[in-house]
Amino acid sequence: MTVIDAPETGRFQSLSSRITLWYAAVIAVTFGAFILVATGGVERYAESVATGEMAANGATFDKILELEAQQMRSSAEVLAADFGFREAFAIGDQPTIASALDSLRERAGAPLAIMIPLQGDIISTGVSLVPSEHDALWDAVDRRVDRGVFQVGGRFYNAVAAPIRIPDLAGWLVLARPLDAAAMREMAKLAPEGMSASIRASGTLSNGISLAQASGKAPLVADIRGQPTLFWSRSLKSFDAQSRPRLVLRYALGPALDQYAPIKYLLIALSGLGLLVSTAIGAFVARGITRPIAALDQAARAISQGSRDKVAIQSSDEVGRLAASFNIMVDSIAEREERIIHIALHDELTGLPNRKLFAEQLEFALARRTDRERVVVMYFDLDNFKAVNDTLGHPVGDALLKAVADRLARTMTGALISRQGGDEFAILIDQVEPGANLALLADKVTAVFGEPFRLAGSQALEISSSIGIAVAPGDGDCPDDLIKNADLALYRAKNEGRNRSCFFEQAMDLEARKRHQMEIDMREAVRQQQFHLNYQPLFSLEKNRIIGFEALIRWRHPTRGLISPAEFIPLAEDTGMIVPISEWVVNEACRQATHWPDDVRIAVNLSPALLKNAGLPLMIMQALHATGLPPRRLELEVTESLFIDNVERTLAMLNSLRECGIRIALDDFGTGYSSLNYLRSFPFDKIKIDKSFVNDLAADHSARAIIGAITALAGALGMETIAEGVEDSEQLEALRSQGCNNIQGYFFSRPVDIAQVHDMITNMRYERGERQPTITQMTKIRA
Repeated sequence: MTVIDAPETGRFQSLSSRITLWYAAVIAVTFGAFILVATGGVERYAESVATGEMAANGATFDKILELEAQQMRSSAEVLAADFGFREAFAIGDQPTIASALDSLRERAGAPLAIMIPLQGDIISTGVSLVPSEHDALWDAVDRRVDRGVFQVGGRFYNAVAAPIRIPDLAGWLVLARPLDAAAMREMAKLAPEGMSASIRASGTLSNGISLAQASGKAPLVADIRGQPTLFWSRSLKSFDAQSRPRLVLRYALGPALDQYAPIKYLLIALSGLGLLVSTAIGAFVARGITRPIAALDQAARAISQGSRDKVAIQSSDEVGRLAASFNIMVDSIAEREERIIHIALHDELTGLPNRKLFAEQLEFALARRTDRERVVVMYFDLDNFKAVNDTLGHPVGDALLKAVADRLARTMTGALISRQGGDEFAILIDQVEPGANLALLADKVTAVFGEPFRLAGSQALEISSSIGIAVAPGDGDCPDDLIKNADLALYRAKNEGRNRSCFFEQAMDLEARKRHQMEIDMREAVRQQQFHLNYQPLFSLEKNRIIGFEALIRWRHPTRGLISPAEFIPLAEDTGMIVPISEWVVNEACRQATHWPDDVRIAVNLSPALLKNAGLPLMIMQALHATGLPPRRLELEVTESLFIDNVERTLAMLNSLRECGIRIALDDFGTGYSSLNYLRSFPFDKIKIDKSFVNDLAADHSARAIIGAITALAGALGMETIAEGVEDSEQLEALRSQGCNNIQGYFFSRPVDIAQVHDMITNMRYERGERQPTITQMTKIRA
């Protein structure tokens, strides 16, 4: 047993590399997804923490503003309660009031102090007020607002109002601290790093973000110079009715996320390490799995190149069981190949070499032949073997072929015997000396069939063979020529009567070439419409007139002239050309007959080969439909030979045609395989008496008796009779005396072309009331 190692393959062409690659890819995707999820979670957590801190710091800012307001309110209330201030307020001592307000600003740390009397002008120190701001203050105190954000000169202030009572309410004392950038920075010191605060009433915050966008229930995330930033605003208590101040918190997440960067880097490092370890493990596992598979792969490649080496089984797991199955497969392949080779080169039924092996051995025999030696090829088949299959069945036919093969093998020792197919056999005899009597070799084959073949379960069968012989080098020096020439000799032997042997002659090859050329010409004749029809009249002795015409095909070859149907019809039947030719004949005859009187029929001969075509009834009916000829005016003539093969199918086809109204005539009755059973099985419309009986009427009384018997039989069965080949008056009178109904022959008319048919029909027309023409008149018409 040869142990085959796994082959070296490309980096990504081997299964091991692909498994490792896919394993690493899956792990990488898994770790990548984990990192993305983890970092995303960290970012979301940081954002959530920042949101909480922004909410908390927003509340803190509100609280700081409220504490400042309480501080300023306490200072303002102290001044508002001071006796001296109230006295100055009461008498309108503005210098004293202004001095008191300045002292209050300094003491309260509020840059802006305002006194708003219920009657009189507003007095402010620290910042000058415009009229609209005066109106806003009057509106605020009128609405009893005591705290809120107030805008003066475009700056926001945290303002408080304290009432001045003498003892009733006489005015308001307002203190305000600015909420500028410096103040907001001081307040932002209480917030986490990265958070800033500002107060806005309207406008754009950054990167096109509007104040309204940042006023939702949750912070707005924006990218500011590549860094994620949170924006969130909340409304502040307003001192006047016009302004809508909002506290805007801005939180840059970069510093917050930087705190979690070590965690992210740690995750990436751990994931990279895990990927490397996992890939290494995957490569180790993949190599362990694929090594035996690679060995199987190399063994399979070796098998495709003819090797039958097996693989070593090194484990009992699935791979080991696969290797065992592979070894069993190797044995099965070897056995099957031997069987296939034998089947490819031998006949399955007889076990003899087939056509392919015979041709190969013949080529070897010709190659090693010396100049003195001859090589003999004998081709033969069994005479009438088809009748054995048809009468006794194919199993008996197969048994006969096996018996013939066995007897040949015992008789022709030293020769290569081959079954070529069907009932054809071939024998190869090489190294034949020049003086050997080749006829004795043929006699030796003939002797094989000298005794009956006794088959199990059936009676003894006697059968003969026809043999064709070709000899190298005289009859050819290559396998194809020898086989072809032996086959031509076999064809000659069968044509000469069968049960004989025939040596190849060069004339046979010329005859075969001539036959092949005629087949080519005949196909061209169908395409070029070189065929035409002649018509021979059918005369009724009872009605004393023409009752129809028989269509007879003629072929006028462009170079050979007129070719007899006896020469080309058998070839047409052998090659299958009889089908298109007959289709043309039927169509043309029906087309011409449509121009004749309604009581004149057209008769067409059907080849026995044509009746084997299942499409015949359809072809006939299509011709009748295309030409418009009534079926009763068409008469089909068939010969007795068609009943040899598949009588039931033939009778069924004829019955289907007759049921359509077509007449059927039995041609050449009495010369072939006539059987009264055929006449009883199928009701023919007419029986044609063969010309051989008519020729012997004058000299042979038995011929007259046979014709009398045929006419009597036909009359009893309700059939007409017609005698063909009538050439003189003596034959005519004899047929009339024997009761024959109709005649056909040269005595009345030779076959004529369609123009003469029309003349003949025209001359047959008589005025109504006149008698029918006599035979004498018909002969004059013929003349």
